[in-house]
Amino acid sequence: MQKKIMLLGSGELGKEFVIAAQRLGQTVIAVDSYENAPAMQVADAYEVINMLDGEALDAVVAKHQPQIIVPEIEAIRTTRFFDYEAQGIQVVPSAKAANFTMDRKAIRDLAAIDLGLPTADYRYATSIDEMHDAVNAVGMPCVVKPLMSSSGKGQSVVKNEADIEKAWKIAGAKGRGDSGEVIVEAFVNFTSEITLLTVTQKEGDTLFCPPIGHVQERGDYQQSWQPALISDKAVKAAEEMAGKVTAALEGAGIWGVEFFICGDEVIFSELSPRPHDTGMVTLSGTQNFNEFELHCRAVLGLPIPEITFERAGASAVILADFEGDKFQYRGVEKAASYPKSYLRIFGKPLAREYRRMGVALAYDELGADVMQVVDKAKQIAKEITVVKQ
Repeated sequence: MQKKIMLLGSGELGKEFVIAAQRLGQTVIAVDSYENAPAMQVADAYEVINMLDGEALDAVVAKHQPQIIVPEIEAIRTTRFFDYEAQGIQVVPSAKAANFTMDRKAIRDLAAIDLGLPTADYRYATSIDEMHDAVNAVGMPCVVKPLMSSSGKGQSVVKNEADIEKAWKIAGAKGRGDSGEVIVEAFVNFTSEITLLTVTQKEGDTLFCPPIGHVQERGDYQQSWQPALISDKAVKAAEEMAGKVTAALEGAGIWGVEFFICGDEVIFSELSPRPHDTGMVTLSGTQNFNEFELHCRAVLGLPIPEITFERAGASAVILADFEGDKFQYRGVEKAASYPKSYLRIFGKPLAREYRRMGVALAYDELGADVMQVVDKAKQIAKEITVVKQ
């Protein structure tokens, strides 16, 4: 059970995965486009390459000869994954899943057309003229997203005609990859948003974590909490949909399946084939296994006897408000004084406006008012500021 794992993308989620893998005796090579990325700081080895460069990707795979490849971001030449699988390398969850889910067009069409899951009305656009047509078709307000991006990058809301060109430029500047295409989605008047962490196993049933509620700003999550305050009927509907879409994509690992909740109605939004940023709440001990431990066990084919809900928890992000590579954190001592809480400082080498630099975690006993726990996590996060040196 000692494997060599290549992690493609080495942010804060990758860092926690590396820690989980090493605790089970695995060797991890962390790869990203910049040096000293968070996961590189704890990995056994690292490489710095442009992962959209297929030849560069082939070269590091040939150099290290991993038995398992674990993608953590979207900006990867995922078409190479089919070749790696043909060579006998396990791609997580699978080459098919990685290629579908790294592209919003592929996953949305799979969900809406092939599987018949309820989604927001949507159109695609490859030019500003097509985008005008798409906005007119779905109506305003609507949401515009690049087909390839993460953490809300390149996402914006179109409320009037003047916003259309701005949204097109933002998507082009902030999106990852080279497709140049966007998805235009009708705005859903939801009561809440959730992430349903779903675990598919090499052997064994598909498992579901208690749903996670979250709040987003600028397309990026700000707070998350577990359990989400939704009805049992909505939970069951979300689990049924998540089971269908992950089965269609195939493979073993954890998936972050996002839904809009409108009362008891559940609408499919997006899916990530890896640990989810909102799932960092599980680092507060809400479950017997956090999402990174679950992903690692599923990837290695280790049994997951059960997922148990242990306590209410919440997370709140710590953001930077400037760009630079010389900075420090203030308020850590004050933040650390709160009971029933944890801190995670990610160790990113560069600050950017709105970049997630850390997370505050709070918890309480089962049955506690989870929104009070959210308030506590927010208070802790506010204690810490990222300041220029």
